[in-house]
Formats: sequence, structure tokens, C-alpha cells
Amino acid sequence: MSAQAMLGNLPHGLREVVEKASEGDNYFGRTEKDKGEVVEWTTKVSQGAVSSGDGLKTLESTLTSRTFLVGNELTAADVAVYASLYPILSKRTPQEYYSQPSITRYFDHLQHLSSVAAASKAANLSPVTFDLDHMPPLERAAAPVKEKKPKAPAASEQPPVEVAPQAPAAQAKESQPAEEGEKTGKADKKDKKKKEAKEGAAAAGGKGGKAPAAAPEDSEPAPSMIDLRVGHILSVKRHPDADSLYVEQIDVGEPEPRTVCSGLVHYIPIEQVENRDVIVVCNLKPVTMRGVKSFAMLLCASSKDGKDAGIEFVNPPPGSKPGDRIYFEGDKYETAQPLPQLNPKKKIFETIQPGFTTLDTLEAAWVDPVTGSVHKIRTKEGVCKAATFVGASLS
Repeated sequence: MSAQAMLGNLPHGLREVVEKASEGDNYFGRTEKDKGEVVEWTTKVSQGAVSSGDGLKTLESTLTSRTFLVGNELTAADVAVYASLYPILSKRTPQEYYSQPSITRYFDHLQHLSSVAAASKAANLSPVTFDLDHMPPLERAAAPVKEKKPKAPAASEQPPVEVAPQAPAAQAKESQPAEEGEKTGKADKKDKKKKEAKEGAAAAGGKGGKAPAAAPEDSEPAPSMIDLRVGHILSVKRHPDADSLYVEQIDVGEPEPRTVCSGLVHYIPIEQVENRDVIVVCNLKPVTMRGVKSFAMLLCASSKDGKDAGIEFVNPPPGSKPGDRIYFEGDKYETAQPLPQLNPKKKIFETIQPGFTTLDTLEAAWVDPVTGSVHKIRTKEGVCKAATFVGASLS
């Protein structure tokens, strides 16, 4: 489909901005599916469906966990929506743009991209200033707790009272120590679990040797909920039943190495995978991949032009050791303890991941989609970095 056809019936002013912001061969979509989604968004813009009241509510919900509308890079769909939002966002008061933080974050991100900024300048669209420093924190309403009321049996259904036969005195005396031993055993197990939990928290390495504070599972998704650690790849081989997968044995500071399946065969040669330090996501739910159970995930950087343009490892700083805690800079996150395991239904990693990127310095960071604040990803030895990719997506 030609660019002419994909832009549909966009008004002349919007169309001019979209055409001038054109960037790269994938501007109108990398795949046929992406191209179809670009057409859907430009059609919505031309029909005024995006800038309507209901359209803005839908867009706010859509952008909650996305950096771009289609895929992981800028497309004509983003610029068309940006241009249609400009008359609205440029006139909003702080209270109004605070009420739709995802749209505000998205618009502000787009207007600072070089190609969009150049196209806006040519169309005499001045940058919109947002006071993001004073944006109120997002609040998530807690789901109501349903109380289970015990069902009282009807009078006719009252169970008969059974009287147990009394044991002889000698038998009762002999059974008493066993009952006490059973209770003591349960108490010992509870004490052991508490002790192991405390030791595990201390091993996570909060600042100053203090155990980091635990994050409630039902709280707002935060990057600190993700358990990132330094890992060392001890061995790697090709998956016997999957052409695209490696199977690695990785030391993450535990008694036994973890088995990890990674889809890097077509991107990184096997000789560059073995015997190297990596960043490992350790609290994803284990998954079986073609018969091999994978207990973690490697954090890699994909080129801003997409995976086909290259994938490389995100490297821990020199001096790091397997099991070293990796955390996010900032008082809010530095001492927070990750969850023992991410609940797949809550999509915590999927919500946080769009904010993972590499800065102009190649340093890995998470950028808060609401405030725009930058939180570098680091160990006690320094900041983690990609080798060559700037503006990469980390996953």
C-alpha cells in the first residue's frame, strides 16, 4: 500500500506534518499487520474519532502501557495522532492535562523527537510546555473485598453431636507427647520459613546492609518490583528442538545455576554468549519452551530501528559478581525489595518495560512515563550499559 493511500483523508495541515516527520523505511509499519494498524489510526484521526471526548478516553487507556501506538518505534500513526491532539493539548490547563497523564506523557515524548520537532516547526506548531514536576501521584482504587458469609444450616439439617469414646488413661497419656510434638514441628517450620525470608531479604543487599522494604503485590506497578541480578553464563548450547533458542546455564549467586532459554540464535553468535556477565530477570514465572523449562530471562537491548537492526546484551559494570543486586536510582526505588515472583495476570513487567531504554551515554535506564524522570539501572559498582545502541528498547 502506498503512503498516499495510507494517509487516507487526513486534513491538509495534519497530512503535511505527518509527511514531513517521515523517518526511516518502517515509518508506515514494519509488517503487514503494523501497516494495517497505521491505516486504522490515520482513518480514526481523519474521522475526528481520536480527538472526541470518548476517543480521548480510549486513547488514554491505550497509552497506559505503550510508548508508541504501533510496535516499538515512531510511525505515521503517532504523528497523525500527535498533530490532531495539538489544538487540544496546547490549550489545556495543568488540571486538565493532569487528568489524562498517559496522553500528556505520550504527547510530550513525541514533540521532543527530532523528526517530529522539525515537522512541527515547519508547520509553526510551537512546543507545548507541561508542568510535570507537580503532577499529582496516580492513585489506583483498591478492588472491593467480598466477604464470604458462612451458610448457616437449617434447623432440620443440624448435624448430630457425636461423643467420642473415652480412651483408657494409659492410651491418653501416651498420645499427649505425640500431639505436642506435632504442634512443635509446625511451629519449627513456621520459624524456619520466617528465618529464611529474613536471610533472603538481607541477601538482596539493601543500602547499608539493611533489608529492602517489601512491595505490596497489589500496589501500582513499579520497576523495583522486578528482580534484576548480575548473572554469569557458564555454558550455552543450541536448543535441541527450537532453531531460534539457546539454552544457557547461568550463575545468579544461588547454590545451583539457572537454566534459561533465550531467543538470540539469529542475533548473537554463540561464541559471544558463553562465559560472559549479563543482566538476568529472576522473578518471572518459569515457562517451558519446547520441552526445556526456563527459569529466568536475559535483559537485552534492541536497536531503535527494530530487532532486525540488531540485538546486544546490556552489560553490568566492571567488578560486578554473580548475584549482585541491580536496582533503579532514586530514593523511591533504591531500597525497595522486588516481588518473589511476578504474577503474569497483573502484567507488571509488560507495564514497566516500555520505559526501559538506553540514554545518549549508552547507560541503561527506566524513564517514568508519567513524570519523565530518568532512573538509571545500576549495581553498587556503577551503571549498566549497552555496547553501541542509543535509544534502544530493553526486554
